[in-house]
Amino acid sequence: MPTTKALLLSSVVLLVTPFGCTTTGGVALRPDGTPGPQECPEEAKRMMRALKLRVGDAAWVDLDANQLDARQVTLYDGPIESILKDDFGTLESTTRLYGQVWTSGAQVVIRYYEAHPPDSEKFPICAVARLSRDQMRKRPESKPGMAILDGSTAAAYVVDAFR
Repeated sequence: MPTTKALLLSSVVLLVTPFGCTTTGGVALRPDGTPGPQECPEEAKRMMRALKLRVGDAAWVDLDANQLDARQVTLYDGPIESILKDDFGTLESTTRLYGQVWTSGAQVVIRYYEAHPPDSEKFPICAVARLSRDQMRKRPESKPGMAILDGSTAAAYVVDAFR
């Protein structure tokens, strides 16, 4: 990582660290089991501004760090660790994104709450995994609590709130 990027990221992490981390608890579920609206915490918004991540910015991610380059990926309800394939604002590729997966609806919902760049601490963010043309739609053989998707990548989009 270039020296200026490293210094910027280190100072931003130090600014936000005293405010604590974001939690995924308390997300209200809709009748179909998908997550309802959720605000993006102010500390995550501050961090994203400092990292030059704007609402709508996107980068490709490997959805599951344990299933890289798979033709199909199996995701389970609960925590997920994804890996950036491209630079994202001032975050370099290989940064880990941590979040939550919900598989109850027709399409998988993934919300990211933290980023962990190489050589840095974790910090809060707000992003979602998206693909057009129903590519986050579960395959018919998916069972309750899990989802099988065609492909193992998606785009992570910066959001200011989860809708």
